[in-house]
Amino acid sequence: MVLKIGFASTYPPTHCGVGEYSRMLITALKSLYPRIKAYVFADKRGGDRRFDELAKVDIIPSFEHEETSYRKLLDNLALIDGVDILHVQHEYGIFGKHNGLIEAVEEAREERLVGKIVITMHTVDHPYTLRSGTLEFQRQLNKFDAIIVHSALQEFELIHQGIDPSKIIRIPHGTLLNPYLWLPRFKLAESLGISEEQLVGFLIGVPGFLRKDKGLDILVKAVKPLLHDGDYTVIVAGETRDPVLRKELEEMVRNGPNMIFIERWLTSEEILKLVALVDAVVLPYRDRPASYSVSGILHLSMGGLKPIIGTRAPRLIELYHHAPRMTVPVRNPDELTRKIRWLRINYDVAIAYMSSLYSYAVRTEWRRTARRHLSLYAYVLGIEKSILSGE
Repeated sequence: MVLKIGFASTYPPTHCGVGEYSRMLITALKSLYPRIKAYVFADKRGGDRRFDELAKVDIIPSFEHEETSYRKLLDNLALIDGVDILHVQHEYGIFGKHNGLIEAVEEAREERLVGKIVITMHTVDHPYTLRSGTLEFQRQLNKFDAIIVHSALQEFELIHQGIDPSKIIRIPHGTLLNPYLWLPRFKLAESLGISEEQLVGFLIGVPGFLRKDKGLDILVKAVKPLLHDGDYTVIVAGETRDPVLRKELEEMVRNGPNMIFIERWLTSEEILKLVALVDAVVLPYRDRPASYSVSGILHLSMGGLKPIIGTRAPRLIELYHHAPRMTVPVRNPDELTRKIRWLRINYDVAIAYMSSLYSYAVRTEWRRTARRHLSLYAYVLGIEKSILSGE
């Protein structure tokens, strides 16, 4: 059977982790079940209507970030004669905290533009949140046919907030196994605009958006002693969201030869190349108060089978669960410095210790994650799972 699925989500070239997530999920879904007819009802920042040849999906601009009305989304659903599944990839920075999305969902159902409606909550807020409106939005999640979360923290938080447990499905974030590990170092460096002569000693990579909740201020303090050691190179790569941090990083690059700063948005492919290039990845995150999510950068890093050091922040709960000794307390630059030095000396021990995390990376490979999505779609539509799984 042909299955029509619409995804309400950001999408490349918009600089957004949720958009990258959606592209990888759709690509994996179509790999498993080619008879899916997929549409992305995307944010308008990505440009005009187009067709993504990689994912084989129509991209239809349908909304502005955090707008209050989703009339255009409903109009576009009508133009394609509706879908079997509408899957919303929700993030508060994309859809906001107001009722606009909920009202659109209810109207789509009334107008029979959708069969069933699924939402993935990429962030779930706790009652101690400082953001107004998020808890009110979460109270209305029972209006969806299924709610996907990525971690046990998110799952139990929604249950505590009164959401029907039978509607909550925990599906881990997908992992892209790194296809660039075989490339020589000079090729990887060249592809990222780095001269091989700049790479000295132990290479540390810090990828992703550069802002305070990513712990870049902690990183700056933690790496200063390492750069004085002379046997480390730290590569910080990503789009800067904080001008003060940008200034500090630029100053460190000027004052020391062992710091490389790539200040731009990196695609998933470029992040994979960075992970393949370095000896270890450091994720010094500190989360927003009372927000639960998981890290897409962690999953891109896991697929590189390199040691990862991170903080004990909720966003890195999977690292803490599978490799707790590779974590340090949040906001503790001295502990982070010590852990990096320990890793430099005990590299082979760390690789062996992280085998549980590497096994988890394989278990959450994107096609496995997509298979769980297909099973959920079959369940909410009331059809045999084997019809969509090819079993």
